Amino acid sequence: MGAAYRKMVNRGKFTRRVLLLLLLVFLLLNLDTMGRIFYPFPYRDYVFRYAGVYQLDPFLLAAMIKTESNFDSRAVSVSGARGLMQIMPETGRWIADQVGEASFNPDRLFNPETSISYGAWYAADLKKEFGGDIVLVLAAYNGGRGNVREWLAGRDISGIKSIDRIPFPETRDYVRKVLLRQKIYRYLYSGEGQNAS
Repeated sequence: MGAAYRKMVNRGKFTRRVLLLLLLVFLLLNLDTMGRIFYPFPYRDYVFRYAGVYQLDPFLLAAMIKTESNFDSRAVSVSGARGLMQIMPETGRWIADQVGEASFNPDRLFNPETSISYGAWYAADLKKEFGGDIVLVLAAYNGGRGNVREWLAGRDISGIKSIDRIPFPETRDYVRKVLLRQKIYRYLYSGEGQNAS
């Protein structure tokens, strides 16, 4: 009975290994499809449009939205930030003034196009202020431009190697997540181009 039992167990192990190998092959062959399930890209037209207007990488913008709100246009943070790009109402009012919009209603931040256009404008404004350094842009978007200015006064924070020098753990984590997700979005969607829907 012992030899027959071991033979049956070995067949079971072999069967599990073959099934695991087949599953792995299936996943590798369908990596794009699987990736798109976990990294969807709604509002692509708006992302590509405003990334073009404000000279930003559309995959960076997509990664910011994924990290900020997971593409939930009705998202509201604990601190009151709203919409896809998680913009505070006061910041939204300031952006509206900067882009020449006469009236502003904080509920407009729930509108996907408004949120993406304001977020893209703000990221581009930060990009100008911080000399195009994406680490600093993302740190300022998350942790506040005033905080980043203070950090720069006391530390060398620039470029990818300096993420560990960002004093706010949440902001360090945010920057890492966005940069990783930017690569994922570029891998999954770069072949679709601007007209992807």
